[in-house]
Amino acid sequence: MPVLVDAAAEILTVPNVHLENGATLVAYSGGKCIRGPQSAGLLLGRKDLVRAAWVHSAPHHGFSRSMKVGKEEAVGMLMAVEMWVKRDHKAEWNRWMSWLDSIAAQVSRVEGVTTAMTQTTELSNRTPSLTIRWDRRRLGIGGADLARHLLDTEPRIATPGGRDRGDEASISITPYQMASGEEKIVAEKIYAALSHAPRQTAPARATAPASDVSGQWDVQIEYLASASTHTLHLTQSGNRLEGSHQGDFVSRDLSGTIEGNAVQIASSYTERHGDALSFRFTGTVNGDAMSGTLDMGEYLTAKWTAKKHDYRRG
Repeated sequence: MPVLVDAAAEILTVPNVHLENGATLVAYSGGKCIRGPQSAGLLLGRKDLVRAAWVHSAPHHGFSRSMKVGKEEAVGMLMAVEMWVKRDHKAEWNRWMSWLDSIAAQVSRVEGVTTAMTQTTELSNRTPSLTIRWDRRRLGIGGADLARHLLDTEPRIATPGGRDRGDEASISITPYQMASGEEKIVAEKIYAALSHAPRQTAPARATAPASDVSGQWDVQIEYLASASTHTLHLTQSGNRLEGSHQGDFVSRDLSGTIEGNAVQIASSYTERHGDALSFRFTGTVNGDAMSGTLDMGEYLTAKWTAKKHDYRRG
């Protein structure tokens, strides 16, 4: 039975570690660690199967003709592999570390901000990482809000996303897709955002809930070109919400908060079959109805409305 290894985000090992360990084929993304054309890829392994894959790919007529890779991308992929074996990876790593040191030094000038560096030896996404942490109540901005600000304003900076756990907020910076000089842009923008955020001298107390939203809610979601009905099962304890989110095909746990009539509910379906689904409902409660905006990360936003389920109607 042939074994195909998905090494999309891994570094390229020569000789190849997966083939040496018995894999039949191994596939890499053209972008990511190899930093070649994003629309290209690399398939290594048993010659007859690699050739069969080529026969079934563009420009030959068949299933894969709709997924053409141009001659330019093919040559670019070859050049990326040739460059990979020539690059000084140790010097490159040290350069990345120096960039993160520079960013850490700048953002640490904001009172209450701490940083931590991590280094990985994993094959996938091998890069050092800088985690920046702060008290979101004290500085007046959360990790998710800062990540959104960095992405939505010029110069645009993409991060792995922000986190908010209680009062602690954080974002992470990875340098392996950056170019020299961009570390200064990143440092200055994060420093400006954290140092000019509205500060609070004491943690604000959560506003008492305006209502009890425990129960089943029928949710209508309006996407860009379609609509769907989901179900939320909510249990409320003070300001905290727990429960489950039933989507079109799968169910997952949810958590959230309610302060006054403002509600936030989040659920996540971790990556399976190629998809990772993250839902963040933000809105307001009005009696037995709720409405607001749904943030789905890479799948953009949608509008949602919800009504408390009427069991008398079935």
